[in-house]
Amino acid sequence: MPKAYSQDLRDRVIDAVEKDGMSCRAAARRFGVSDASAIKWVQRARRVGDRCCPGTGGHRPSKTRPERVWLLAIIDAEPDITLAALSIRLREERGVQADTGMLSRFW
Repeated sequence: MPKAYSQDLRDRVIDAVEKDGMSCRAAARRFGVSDASAIKWVQRARRVGDRCCPGTGGHRPSKTRPERVWLLAIIDAEPDITLAALSIRLREERGVQADTGMLSRFW
């Protein structure tokens, strides 16, 4: 996965557009970034007021965390339940789709 551009470069591109009156495309050529990157950086700075990278990807919250009490109660009641059976029960009783791999990382 490619690395994000430095914050300094982002600031220089945005400043060239905002303060120096350059177009986004001219600033992109001047600093060696793509037109699309310069346009998106300036749009974000204008819309949100933030010059920082919004981040890529990210951590999705666990589907099983809200079901923790329920899952632990099932495991206490049936300590020999398989992950496959637990997955089926979770889907049928709680409406949460979680495969066996996700459940194996639960605890």
